[in-house]
Amino acid sequence: MKDLVFIEGLKTQAVIGVYEWEKKIWQDLVFDLEMEHDNRVPAQTDDLAKTLDYEAISNYILAFCAERQFELIETLAEHLVGELIGQFKLNAVTLTLRKPGAVAAAQAVGVKIHRQSAVTH
Repeated sequence: MKDLVFIEGLKTQAVIGVYEWEKKIWQDLVFDLEMEHDNRVPAQTDDLAKTLDYEAISNYILAFCAERQFELIETLAEHLVGELIGQFKLNAVTLTLRKPGAVAAAQAVGVKIHRQSAVTH
């Protein structure tokens, strides 16, 4: 079993969608992340610098969504995971991205992707 650090239910808004009206409004998005990280060293040292700073990662996601526009949630998810792997030196990330309200009869629709770093950190 690999150690994971997770963020669940991170809510933000973004300008995202394929229709012209969607490109003019902010829409809700919800993120869940599982990030592979060896938690033994931070557990032994009790040192924030040795672990994944989930507040910094959350703030990065919020800024990423506020600064960029995409048509597809698939594109947003793919670009974001690539950035997270690079910025935070992650070995692997599973990201679930939900877009509540995208389909009237559904609570949410979304994508779930798993990506691994080409370099072991």
